[in-house]
Amino acid sequence: MDGWTQTLSAPTLLGIVALAVALILFMILKMRVHAFVTLVVVSFLTALVTGIPTKAVVKVMMDGFGSTLGGVALLVALGAMIGRLVESSGGAKVLADTLVQKFGEKRAPMALGIASLLFGFPIFFDAGLIVMLPVIFAVARRMKQPVLIYGLPAAGAFSVMHVFLPPHPGAVAAGTLLGVDMGVLLLMGLVVAIPTWYFAAYLFGLWAGKRYPIEVPDLLSGGVMSSETPKNPPSAALVIAMLLLPLILIFGNTGLDALVNAKMVDGSQLWVQTIRMMGNTPIALLITLLIAMFALGAARGVDKISLEKLMESSLPAICSVVLITGAGGMFGGVLRTSGIGTAVSNSMSELGVPVILAAFLIASLLRIAQGSATVALMTTAALIKPAVEAGGFSSGQVAAIVLAASAGSVIASHVNDSGFWLVGRLMNLDVPTTFKTWTVMETLIAVVGFTLALGLYFVV
Repeated sequence: MDGWTQTLSAPTLLGIVALAVALILFMILKMRVHAFVTLVVVSFLTALVTGIPTKAVVKVMMDGFGSTLGGVALLVALGAMIGRLVESSGGAKVLADTLVQKFGEKRAPMALGIASLLFGFPIFFDAGLIVMLPVIFAVARRMKQPVLIYGLPAAGAFSVMHVFLPPHPGAVAAGTLLGVDMGVLLLMGLVVAIPTWYFAAYLFGLWAGKRYPIEVPDLLSGGVMSSETPKNPPSAALVIAMLLLPLILIFGNTGLDALVNAKMVDGSQLWVQTIRMMGNTPIALLITLLIAMFALGAARGVDKISLEKLMESSLPAICSVVLITGAGGMFGGVLRTSGIGTAVSNSMSELGVPVILAAFLIASLLRIAQGSATVALMTTAALIKPAVEAGGFSSGQVAAIVLAASAGSVIASHVNDSGFWLVGRLMNLDVPTTFKTWTVMETLIAVVGFTLALGLYFVV
């Protein structure tokens, strides 16, 4: 792509994006073309129309597809195997029964949401969601309630933690670029994230679940679930330990990473490098899977052949999820390569509005245009940096500006966002329902989060 420069204007590129999204919806909803095929076709056409050199079109598509799969495929596959073990052993049902007994039927969505908030602190969105899904599905089956009543509060919890709080990459990168103290950003991020989750994810999830009564999918169960309780089910404590293990491993990585960056720990030491390696999300899930194979399989008397078949049965169901998510990443990658982000940011860089509002608006437009929350947040931070440096803001105000940009970066998740397809397929939602639930919830998170960040801006 060396030497190629985008010559189309920002309005033209935005018009192309709008037409591409309309074509995706038309092909999926009206022509009934499979989502994977649709996304590949539209990615190809979009690359041609936006002027990407023909010799680079395939490479751009494959780069977008491959980079998304690199981050998603391992996590979903390993998470699905862990989920299958937890489900088939009866562990998910045991934990679901325990949660309902401890918190009561009415507070079960709240309990799952709070657990997801804790999990979401060190664990990235997609990994956390796939680990929690077996419990979410089991609780929904136990209560004979629609899956969204329990799924949306949990998914929303992972979303708000991922977008607003360090050590997640977007918040860390934007905070570092704008010179925010990470301790201040963390505290203010919690003040924004928790109420945002309650109003935009928990309350909305309760409403949406009743409004759209989607049944619990059989995605992690290898087929229709049997009503019989497995022999010798694991204890609730063991299941909790299995779910906490990746959390602890990943937290070891993120915690040491923060200490290394603060120069409190020498990152060249072997023990530091080892713990950080084991805390990388794919390795953490792999370690968890191996231990779960023993604790939830062999230790309960499951023979080797049955265990192998159990692992195998978890993969076919998630192939479609992985491929469609990768194709969504392909579409987003094409849009980013087309230069729409640069065009939009350049046209927005001279907005005559307060910095905190400009941060939210720029991040929102970038998110809608190209799909990636992290890219939108980091680009916004780079654009507003001169204004922030010249504005004489306090440390708290700069943190509020970062949180405003974070809120904008999560708005209106749609077909150019791989997360849109991941959540929709994991919870067995069709495209219109995904728009009405997931997209609306992400937009509510953005609006509520920005409102709270704006309030903090004037207080601190």
